[in-house]
Amino acid sequence: MNRAHFHREHAEQAQAEAQRLWNARAELGARWKVWVATELYELTPPAYAAMVRRELERLASDNQA
Repeated sequence: MNRAHFHREHAEQAQAEAQRLWNARAELGARWKVWVATELYELTPPAYAAMVRRELERLASDNQA
């Protein structure tokens, strides 16, 4: 499976996972960064973890505006 196909197949799931992680911020407070780093570390394959990380970055930038 090539990269573009992998991305298409998993984009929606990565967005949902990033949203789940993002939504936990209020509940976890100061512990969120460590928790989310651990969650990302446990995601496989690494390409999927990178997709979720990029979605989290997008959510963070969208919420700064």
